[in-house]
Amino acid sequence: MYHLNLHASDPYLYLATEEYLLKNSGEEFCILAVNSPSVIIGKHQSPHREVNTGFAEQHNIPVIRRISGGGTVFHDKGNLNFSFIRNCEPGHQVDFRLHTKPVIDFLHSLGVDAKFEGKNDIKVNGLKVSGNAEHVHRNRVLHHGTLLFSSDMEMLRRSLRSDTSCYKTRAVKSNPSSVTNLNELLPTIKDVSKFRDKLTEFLKSVSVISQDYNLSGDELKEIESLACSKYKSWEWNYAYGPDYQLIKQFDYQGVTVICELNISEGVIRSCSVKGNPHLEKSVLKLTGVKHMPEDLKEVFSAEKISDLRVYNFF
Repeated sequence: MYHLNLHASDPYLYLATEEYLLKNSGEEFCILAVNSPSVIIGKHQSPHREVNTGFAEQHNIPVIRRISGGGTVFHDKGNLNFSFIRNCEPGHQVDFRLHTKPVIDFLHSLGVDAKFEGKNDIKVNGLKVSGNAEHVHRNRVLHHGTLLFSSDMEMLRRSLRSDTSCYKTRAVKSNPSSVTNLNELLPTIKDVSKFRDKLTEFLKSVSVISQDYNLSGDELKEIESLACSKYKSWEWNYAYGPDYQLIKQFDYQGVTVICELNISEGVIRSCSVKGNPHLEKSVLKLTGVKHMPEDLKEVFSAEKISDLRVYNFF
């Protein structure tokens, strides 16, 4: 298995690299990467239900959809991402225990009593340190996971939506878990880069990875193209998700207002507001508009509604 150490902290390139190598190579890979702050949602999730949209936008945290299923995870400079791309026999591609075992063995080598628990988590003392997901492409599988080493837990907590009751959808829902950072258990490892080096050394020592891999110029061009055309696109990150309905109550000009939006392919197909006559008429202009903060702000500005928080509609 080749070892690919991504030095760039670009989450778009990380996800594009995984997909490109999965679908365009017959080799096996282990990819390690540390990304800048971002929220990564599962393929079949609704982004606004999983993410605190207002907080993410205000802090320039991108929301990116991956090709694997499962729930939402938070990336930042204190989180180590690992990916295994392997060839498998048909019908035997999905195996979370097999693909997390090298990571669990690594943590055991450091004296951390890590365990595989639930459907796809690695936990220590009942607290989650790693979420995992898989995607099958023909006779190949992509397994990827997070390893919380020194993540900003406050940013993680505030980036994810805690109350999803206002959203009605058949989309996959995340299963929130209590989490912890591994650096609290590994005081001699000072930062995530040293942690990555330790993992690399261990995987080499147990023959999981054999030699380093460098992407060619042509591969980099293809990966960058995929990152731009897919992973940075509204169509993939927001329009791809399942239909959903938002029913929310908030106060506006001293009156309790109830709004209802129906969204399909990322676009508001119908909308209504009860409780304020002016708002009832203005909100009809949202029909056919992307369910995104900037798009709603444009409508409210044109309707001369300046005292309404756009995030009431998310």
